[in-house]
Amino acid sequence: MTLFNNNVPGVSVLGTVSTKEEAAILSPEALQFVATLHRQFNQTRKSLLVKRAERQLAIDQGELPDFLSETASIRQDPNWKGASLAPGLEDRRVEITGPVDRKMVINALNSGASTFMADFEDSSSPTWENCLSGQVNMYDAIRRTITFTNPDGKKYELRKDSQIATLLVRPRGWHMVEKHVIIDGEPASASIFDFGIYFFHNAKELIQLGAGPYYYLPKMESHLEARQGLVTTIVYPFSFILWNDIFNAAQDALSVPRGTIRGTVLIETILAAFEMEEIIYELRQHSAGLNCGRWDYIFSFIKRFREHPEFVLPDRSQVTMTVPFMDAYVRLLIKTCHKRGVHAMGGMAAQIPIKNNPRANEAAMAKVTADKFREVKAGHDGTWVCHPALLKIAMDVFNEHMPKANQLEVTRDDVQVTAADLLHIPSGTITEEGIRDNLRVGLQYMEAWIRGVGCVPLNHMMEDAATAEISRSQLWQWARHKAKTVEGIVITPELNLKLLDEVCAQIKEEMGGDKYAASKFEIAKKAFATNVTGEHYDEFLTTLLYDDIVTIA
Repeated sequence: MTLFNNNVPGVSVLGTVSTKEEAAILSPEALQFVATLHRQFNQTRKSLLVKRAERQLAIDQGELPDFLSETASIRQDPNWKGASLAPGLEDRRVEITGPVDRKMVINALNSGASTFMADFEDSSSPTWENCLSGQVNMYDAIRRTITFTNPDGKKYELRKDSQIATLLVRPRGWHMVEKHVIIDGEPASASIFDFGIYFFHNAKELIQLGAGPYYYLPKMESHLEARQGLVTTIVYPFSFILWNDIFNAAQDALSVPRGTIRGTVLIETILAAFEMEEIIYELRQHSAGLNCGRWDYIFSFIKRFREHPEFVLPDRSQVTMTVPFMDAYVRLLIKTCHKRGVHAMGGMAAQIPIKNNPRANEAAMAKVTADKFREVKAGHDGTWVCHPALLKIAMDVFNEHMPKANQLEVTRDDVQVTAADLLHIPSGTITEEGIRDNLRVGLQYMEAWIRGVGCVPLNHMMEDAATAEISRSQLWQWARHKAKTVEGIVITPELNLKLLDEVCAQIKEEMGGDKYAASKFEIAKKAFATNVTGEHYDEFLTTLLYDDIVTIA
């Protein structure tokens, strides 16, 4: 049933459009623009996902990743560089990230951060309302008309006395679809929808403001395909060509000069870590650097090697940025980016302030300080925080140790990272507490996500989809290989399901029966149980749960 008459042939909007602002976002011209991109590139996107499955099968059968011999000439050529630094992205020392709800957007832009990454991906639950209202919020923020009044009457608006943060947008990954928008009988690519709606409405406005349409590109992997339409023996990273082609098509369609778009790629998959230079090369006209997406990177490490018992990781709390495979990833990313003249961005500090416990709060903030000191001394050009209270800590560290706008001159010629370094398994232990923590974090996050909340404070940490992915993937991996805890307990499917019941019962007791009954915990528990036994494994939690938030009449 089409609830919104858009008058675009072949395009149906199956979600409710509640306001004139939302209707304007879904104008016929905007939907036609998205449909054009979808028709041109969606088949390539689907082929890319097939390549991912084929690569996974090869890894399952023992073919471990390595640096590509086919693209050695790209890595060895010293003469090419990424794009020059874009307006508003010269200094990115502290970036704040978060979902696209109206209050968050205002507070983040006002926060004093260098940039704000408005996130349609891991920290947002992609309900139709969240996606549509998020685009309205982007439109209003860029034009500085965005305001918000909470139920108590407190009004939020953009500051007029200072520079607001430079805006970047993270669309959903290639694996997601938008079921509320149907193009020629199939759901739209969520990546193309998020990218296209934002670009269509805001690219020229951003250029007039002296900035541009800037993006973070998530969840990409190194799937190799011959360049379409060319006779060549060189093999290229397929997913990055796809984004670059979409950028060029979008810019050409709106008469925006090529190279105006800039994309920062999150290196948050283990396979992409082996092709960092190739990624920058393919996007070089549009490249704004790489980012250490640390939590998703750990998730990807577990997911891709899940069938191999020698890749079993210890408790999540023990997989820090200083363990060998994470340290190697960071050093390689910094060296690669600076070799090619683009930014090397650090990772997320997920801590949040701990109220009413000064000692615990002091310890948590000390961890943030140490993390940011490690990043700036390693050579990063900036870092991420998820909470405004962490901004001053991160700023102080980077201001002291990075007095210039960036550290592109830190070439890290001392770094030599091998495939073995990137695959080095850290020592550590698995504990019963680690099992229970994974169950509770995964369950609580999934319940919130189904309710439409994608960014959840748990145990004094701001958790998003990536940490929930680590939780369920570790539980799967441990059960698959009958890992043993430090207490001597063998982790079995039966044990994980038993402990899941216990964690649910504990949450129910804490909440009270009525509140628990009104929650989404039973739905979350049912879905979670399918992925913790070491048998069935979904590629992403977001695709596992997506149908639970689809609201098609």
